[in-house]
Amino acid sequence: MKLDRIEARNIPDTRGKPTVEVTLHADELSATASVPSGKSTGSHEAKELRDADGGVETAVANVTGEIAREIALRDFASADELDTFLIALDNTPDKSRLGANAILGVSIAAQRLFAQEAGVPLWKAIAERAKTAPGAPRLYVNVINGGVHADFRLPFQEYILVCEGKTSSALATARAAFEKLGAELGDVPMGDEGGYSPTFDTLEKPFELLAALVAEHSGTSIAIDAAANELRNGRGEYTLLGKDYTAAELTSIYGSIVERFPMHSIEDPFSEDATQDFARLTDALRGKCLVVGDDFTVTNPERIEAAREAGAITAVLIKPNQIGSVKEAIEAVQATHAAGWAAICSHRSGETDDTFISDFAYGVGAHGIKAGGLGQKQRLEKYERLLEIEKEAV
Repeated sequence: MKLDRIEARNIPDTRGKPTVEVTLHADELSATASVPSGKSTGSHEAKELRDADGGVETAVANVTGEIAREIALRDFASADELDTFLIALDNTPDKSRLGANAILGVSIAAQRLFAQEAGVPLWKAIAERAKTAPGAPRLYVNVINGGVHADFRLPFQEYILVCEGKTSSALATARAAFEKLGAELGDVPMGDEGGYSPTFDTLEKPFELLAALVAEHSGTSIAIDAAANELRNGRGEYTLLGKDYTAAELTSIYGSIVERFPMHSIEDPFSEDATQDFARLTDALRGKCLVVGDDFTVTNPERIEAAREAGAITAVLIKPNQIGSVKEAIEAVQATHAAGWAAICSHRSGETDDTFISDFAYGVGAHGIKAGGLGQKQRLEKYERLLEIEKEAV
């Protein structure tokens, strides 16, 4: 494939923060991609290139400048070949020179172009590229927001209703549960990811509310993203609702939550480099609840392999912008599956209208997809794309 023209610009994400949008043209074909941005981020993530004022003009200029010039000189036989070229062009371990946001925008748009050229849906092109069996992921619907996504109105960052089954039935369940929870909570703010953001005085209250919803809706369970990097204090402990806890004490809290409530998974229960704490919790909860790495693994195949050697987790969150290319995100899924673990694909707190993550999750046959709450347009679009895929895949 020969790319005729590459365009890029900055657009606002759901928080009003600028992010990168890329459009690629090849003969009569064209494809656009926009890149989400995280707020709670791991230090090991690929680097999102930001200007001193928080803008992305340098990243945009890198797309329309160096990347466009270099790509124009070449034909690419596959999306893999293009991604490999982009990674080599940047030539840093964390994509800090050109920017992970610049590279990923081109990578996603290119994947769309190659799918168009092949005449297949995007999810199918991804499945063929990844050599995975496509299938509908569980819906991880963010119903209550806390942590940095809601000014710490609650200690844990995400309280999630996990809905099983095909997308149409799972989404109907999620809608009914979300509306009922909203009626119970009354007039409360919304968090960054489209979930309700109440304030409670106890750790247990959100779990009690969600357990009541689970009891009313079959095929549902609870998940949380503790985002423990954000709970870590300068004393080597974790602060929840004004009280400090050691890693051992926090392990006991998680164990109690799993014993008392219908838990499906716990994401990032400890800070990003606390490998042994992850491993101890995984041993304690084995067969009862998934332990998910996010900031801990940052969609990086090397960190996933290190986690496998340590027996530290049983699931991995997959966020393409943590690693910076579709190729490497696929490799992270493959490493996760090779370890016998569950892959859960995820949006970011600063989202756009782009629904790539829905096609990606379906294409790689992910265990689940985190696409946010039902109170924000850009989150709903991810679910609506999954409904479209359900019809395409018949």
